[in-house]
This record gives sequence, C-alpha cells and structure tokens, in this order.
Amino acid sequence: MKLLGRFKIKKILQQQGKSSFSESVGHAVDGIEYVANHERNFRIEIFIAIFVTVMSFFLNVSILEWCLLILVIGIILALEMVNTAMERCVDLVTKDYKELAKIAKDVAAGAVLIMSMFSVILGILIFLPKMLELIK
Repeated sequence: MKLLGRFKIKKILQQQGKSSFSESVGHAVDGIEYVANHERNFRIEIFIAIFVTVMSFFLNVSILEWCLLILVIGIILALEMVNTAMERCVDLVTKDYKELAKIAKDVAAGAVLIMSMFSVILGILIFLPKMLELIK
C-alpha cells in the first residue's frame, strides 16, 4: 500500500474539516483567550496562580512541592475552562430554565469548587510550615 504524501493528507484533512496541528493550537489559544477575557473566576484563578508561584520562590519549596503546585494549578484552570464550555453548550441548547440544564451547570461548577478546596488544603500543607518557620 502506497503512503499518501504530506500534501495529499493535509488536503484530505482539510476537505474533512480537520485542521492542521498549528491551526488546532490556534483554536486552543482562542479558547484560552476567550475564557481569560470573559470569565471573572478564571482571571481570579490566574492571579492566585501567580501569587502561589511568587510565594513558592520566596519560600523555597521543594521540587516535589513545585510539581504538586503546578499540577493543581493546571487542573483548576483546565476545569474552569471545561466549566465554561459546559455552560456555553447548555446555553446553546436552551435559553429557558430547565432543571437538567441547571444540574449540568451546577455539577461542572462543583467540580471546580472541589478541586479549589483541595488546592487550598495542599497550599496549607506546603506553605504553613514554611511560614511558621520564618516567624520563629
């Protein structure tokens, strides 16, 4: 079986409505930009992420602590974007109040809240002992 050339594959994918990798990345960046410009909670979470990063440098966290903090920050930001996508999809389907639409939105928001609460616990476990040591 003869392999298709790169140009032919790209042309076939474009005909099927599939975009190139760089176009896909561009769409993803558009999504991040949309959430950053339209979602207050996302901007608050970005501010907190920057604050946590600065505190981490100041308090000299370990490499394992850095990994945990970066992972949690990434999960929260990604969950906020999924929450926004869920809300927009529900709004696309119905403008009327529907109990199932409310449940879908509430559950997505609840996922962000749960992860945020666990991130606060992680922050306390990492930062509190270091801050108490500075006070002594």
